[in-house]
Order: sequence, then structure tokens, then C-alpha cells
Amino acid sequence: MADRGEDEAAADGALDIDPSLLDPSSGLFAQPFFLAALSWRVIACRRVLRPLAFSQLEVVDGLPDGPAVPSDPRVVTAMIRATLRTSDVAARLADGTYGLMLEDTPEDGAVWAVERLRRSLATRPGGRVLRAGVACYPGHALTPTDIVVAAQAAFASAREWPQDRIEVAPPTP
Repeated sequence: MADRGEDEAAADGALDIDPSLLDPSSGLFAQPFFLAALSWRVIACRRVLRPLAFSQLEVVDGLPDGPAVPSDPRVVTAMIRATLRTSDVAARLADGTYGLMLEDTPEDGAVWAVERLRRSLATRPGGRVLRAGVACYPGHALTPTDIVVAAQAAFASAREWPQDRIEVAPPTP
């Protein structure tokens, strides 16, 4: 989701996106569309035997010394768009966290993508903490629901730390 100008988007045939599919505070996709897209992508990945990574993350201000306050969604969105590839999909989830769907990306690539985002945020003024959980198809789960559950469990573990933390879901048994 590289940040592109309107002229460039129009030149390569990009479609206008229905505003009802977007989160108004960030301009990223909203949760219902994102979860539907995740389901479609898992089906496609199963058909072509490609990996897919899902990450749930939050960016907060105030830690480790004070209470966690969600960072400005516009700042986080700008960093997500500048960091991710155009084939990746980002969303603002209903609970205020962010979801990343990383196309054709195994576990190590997903961790590096989130780490690049963390480093980009660290260059901005203000003390921000990024905590994320990562799960991948097929290494951690085989269904969209199980991928989300695995990433949420890893995210919950990451949130137990007051500093930057990226947790990876355990492999499927």
C-alpha cells in the first residue's frame, strides 16, 4: 500500500473504493471487508499453495512510563502505507487495532514487515510502542478463523510487555 498520488492511481487503473468499506478515522479498510478479503485470500492460497500472513497490531503512546494511549490513526496509517507492498492489505479493526494481510509471505517475512513498520514509526517524533501478533497460513492455521484466533493469541502475549514486541503464533500440531 505504497502512498501514491491521485494521478498515479488513475494512470494504473485503480478503482475508486466505496467509502462504506473504509474506516473513517484512518482511511484503511474496515473490519468487515478485511475479514471477507482474508477468507478469499486463504482460499486462493490453498489453491495455489502459497503462504499468507496475518498480523494484528497496535501502536500506542505513553509506555513504558505511563498509561497506553492509542497513537493517532493518521500517523499509523501513513507509516503502514509507506511500509507495506501494494499487494498487502491493511485495515483498522473494530477494537482500534490494525490488521495486516501480507500476500505470499511466510512467517519470517511477516515478522520483517512488522519490524519495518516499527522502525518507521520509531523515526517519527513521540515515543511509540508497537506490539503485534503474527500467524500464517499454512504454518499456524489452515482456516481464516483459526488464523485470526492464532494471531490474536500471539497479540495478547505481545501486549503483556510494556515495550515493542512481535509475537508469533505457535505452529499447528
